[in-house]
Amino acid sequence: MLLNIVRLRYADPPTFLDTTQVIAGYSVSKSISGGFYAYPATAVGNYLFGTGTMSLGESPTFTYQPVTGQQYAENVVRPISPTVIMPLSLGGLPIDTLLRLTAQSIDGLSNVRGLGAGPSGGGSVRFYLLLHDLRQLQIQGAMTIRITSETPTPPTGKKNGGKSDSTGNGGSSAGTEHSYLVLTSTSDSNLLAIQAEVRRLLHLDPGAEEAEIVYGPYPKHPGKQIAILTRSMLAMLTQLAYEVEVPEDDIKSGRTPPTIGQVGIENRPEVVIHSSREEPASPYAAVSYNNTWFWISDRDFQSKLAFTMVQVLEALAATNHTAGAVVTIPAG
Repeated sequence: MLLNIVRLRYADPPTFLDTTQVIAGYSVSKSISGGFYAYPATAVGNYLFGTGTMSLGESPTFTYQPVTGQQYAENVVRPISPTVIMPLSLGGLPIDTLLRLTAQSIDGLSNVRGLGAGPSGGGSVRFYLLLHDLRQLQIQGAMTIRITSETPTPPTGKKNGGKSDSTGNGGSSAGTEHSYLVLTSTSDSNLLAIQAEVRRLLHLDPGAEEAEIVYGPYPKHPGKQIAILTRSMLAMLTQLAYEVEVPEDDIKSGRTPPTIGQVGIENRPEVVIHSSREEPASPYAAVSYNNTWFWISDRDFQSKLAFTMVQVLEALAATNHTAGAVVTIPAG
């Protein structure tokens, strides 16, 4: 994963692999020997000795298969559905980190950054203010995500035979999951003010307690829905690549563009990836690329958490799977 991010930073194509087979091979050997020597001569010398040895060897074998064709299109290029992404916050994952990684825009508030985004790196300041407010509400329990398989009632109040879907484009069938952002009741005046600001930034009705989360750049029913234009895995890794720290010589020589800056209240990338000519000591993850080491510090919890979330999202994005990996463990 880290190598793919670095390769994208230098405009090299990433490589995605599926593990198809794992063979865990190991061996253990033990030996012990001993003896007793006695010399019945005038100078009697008796000797008792013993030796022992033990060796342990492990040689696992992994078989990989490149992700190509339709599988590549669905697992890597296709955007991840908001219905898949948003429930991750219910497990305690920070919603601001989750949306910084996965959202291209929320109700028109842009998170597009990188090449062509201007010297400031692009992105809307209000996007990051929204994420900050959502995180505060999440910490205080004043916001949650509701998942249901019931077809939403059209905002116009007219029945349409259950054909409305989460994107407002029609065609939803019974059993399709729908996600809602719920602003829970609270008597705390500070939290009430933050909830009001969230409604304003998301263009929700002033008294709205919940809003359906749909995919797209803008909601079909403003005031009732929240439109999230989500990213694909490729777009997510590309965004992280723009923030990688690279040697200044590589920028001056034109091998890679300058690292983009932060926007608004943000003061660091979600995943801080350092670079150095020397191999780092005890990193969380490290790869060598073109005589340069790129690494994530083991003391940077925020980067480690975000990097783990990227790996979880990769697994969730895999809607098209090959046959599961076969694990072979010798016994006896």
